[in-house]
Amino acid sequence: MARGPDGKGGGAGFSLADQLFNAQSTADLAADFAVLPGFDAGRFLDAVLPRFPGEGVHARLGVLADGLEEQLPRDFPAMAEALEAAMPPPLDPTRGDDDFGRFIHGVHGVLAARHGLETPERALDLLHAATQRFSMEYAIRPFLNRWPELVLARMAAWVEDPHYHVRRLVSEGTRPRLPWGSGIRLDPLAPLPLLDALYGDPTRFVTRSVANHLNDLSRPHPEAVIDRLQSWQAEARQAPGELDWMTRHALRTAVKRGAPEALALLGYRADLPVTAALSVPPRVRIGKELGVVAELRGTEAGPVLVDYRLRFFRPSGSAEKVFKLRAGTLAPGKPLRLEKRHRMKGDATTFRLHPGPHAVILQVNGRDVAEAAFDLED
Repeated sequence: MARGPDGKGGGAGFSLADQLFNAQSTADLAADFAVLPGFDAGRFLDAVLPRFPGEGVHARLGVLADGLEEQLPRDFPAMAEALEAAMPPPLDPTRGDDDFGRFIHGVHGVLAARHGLETPERALDLLHAATQRFSMEYAIRPFLNRWPELVLARMAAWVEDPHYHVRRLVSEGTRPRLPWGSGIRLDPLAPLPLLDALYGDPTRFVTRSVANHLNDLSRPHPEAVIDRLQSWQAEARQAPGELDWMTRHALRTAVKRGAPEALALLGYRADLPVTAALSVPPRVRIGKELGVVAELRGTEAGPVLVDYRLRFFRPSGSAEKVFKLRAGTLAPGKPLRLEKRHRMKGDATTFRLHPGPHAVILQVNGRDVAEAAFDLED
């Protein structure tokens, strides 16, 4: 199901924004703030609910912030104190993953970014508390742009925080390519010492963020990512199985590019002798399945990572996307047969198909070994 970054897309009748921000969730937020003297929950609901229709996730957070501003102190330290008083209990610090909190509590970060940039120390205290209810990865980025040294110094202490949501914020908030997050002007290599402290974390919520951060970094600085992963393997401060998972996750984009250093770190030889026979049907219709059949042969034993690239016809040229096929082991004299049914989706919102000449390129351990053409038809 395809969705836009603001939760407006998806299947017929589905709205992520409606699921997360509705009369019930907004009433729950109003109940949180009802602990404040003089807070009028009914006035708040009347101000925000009529503005929700047609708005996405981030826009609705802004609407909630507008409604709260009408009843909160204008002075930011006093506002921050009120926001902290209205927070629900922290998320369970004994868990390790899949405890994201509720999106309505992202409003604390919106207000921190709106009003706290001139008092960053107090704002960071607020974000430290707020991220234990819902991640502040978006809210902290304006502070990184305005006060980078101050925020990085605070993060150096947060890597040892007892709450894993705080530790995750250090990695997630500084990601170079945070999905749907605002850009940051920070040197992308600056957070690496923080990741050095976090990669051994016992919680998957944190280690997944570290791996995603390295995957972001693998595009502009692939050598730095390989160097870090190699040094972490040598230090052995993380369980071997978890570090193996982190390594694969961190190198997924580099592997799609066929980067030899990344493949070597995962144990795949780019020079492994491989021949391949690749077959696809001569024609396939949009909306139907493309059958891909590959048979690999080799004269040496070794693990293989097999992907395929689809070269799409475009009226202005062509485009390619990489898809996973399978990982396996090649043995001399034993062909390895692989098959895949790839649906040529005609209703994808992010990638439109055009009739015309297409091709499948088979990639083994990052090296192109075979190619087959087909025509895509209406």
